[in-house]
Amino acid sequence: MSWGVADIPDQTGRTAVVTGANGGLGLETARALAGAGASVVIAARNQERARDAEERIRAGAPDADLRIVELDLGSLESVKSAAEEIVADHDSIDLLVNNAGVMGIPERRTADGFEMQLGVDHLGHFALTARLLPALLAAPGSRVVTVTSSAHHLGRAVDPANPNLDGRYGPWRAYNQAKLANFHFALGLHRLLGEAGKPTASLSAHPGLSNTELQAVSVEETGGGLSQRFFLMLARSIGMSPAEGALSQLRAATDPGARSGEFYGPLYVGNGPPVRKPVLRRLGLGRAVDRLWEVSERETGLELRP
Repeated sequence: MSWGVADIPDQTGRTAVVTGANGGLGLETARALAGAGASVVIAARNQERARDAEERIRAGAPDADLRIVELDLGSLESVKSAAEEIVADHDSIDLLVNNAGVMGIPERRTADGFEMQLGVDHLGHFALTARLLPALLAAPGSRVVTVTSSAHHLGRAVDPANPNLDGRYGPWRAYNQAKLANFHFALGLHRLLGEAGKPTASLSAHPGLSNTELQAVSVEETGGGLSQRFFLMLARSIGMSPAEGALSQLRAATDPGARSGEFYGPLYVGNGPPVRKPVLRRLGLGRAVDRLWEVSERETGLELRP
């Protein structure tokens, strides 16, 4: 059965935090949630683009309840400041969409010395979730949705001895590792919440092949790498629109029938309506999640335990 924005239940009275909501999938997620009545926090690094995103959302929903919070996931200090600003305004948070990310870029480090793709895509979100968790636990029926990619199937679990791939870096090796970390994070958080008897749900989603600026930025960052140009061409020729690509994470975030631990993506792998997908690669899953938590808590200095 097809599922679209019209199927989102009324979100009036609910607060949603969306990272990377200044463009692409994040913007479309924020737009849809605001259109359904949610109070939406646009958490983004580029403030000019965030203000532009706010204007674009208000163009279709003049009464939208929007707030911009500066968030650089490549800086643990910025994550701390953003989380403090969010909880100062909101006693409870109903929805956190860990959407922002970078893809297939040259080797680079975050402000805290982490490999950039792992640092932004996973560690920054790990830290943000840890700092917002009390507010999430305070909201009945709250959810955390972490956006991964079908590339997680190609990734290797984070090695505690070398999480930053020192001496082994490759743009796609790092991206695949980061996206698998996203997948493992969502499942690990689901497990911990369940063990603690907490009602907050943790789900994951992937957008399939979507024509967002992510591919174009990847080409620009690598100076036009062959594989990066290939994926850009593919996305522009057969990829879904950002609005279509965002449907998987929106379904995970709002479908009353969605359950903690579930994974959503397009029906036809890279395209199609959003559906629940099987959780594969279960062999060794528990150990991989434990190792991810070990690395994440060690590197961020934060404990994420409900």
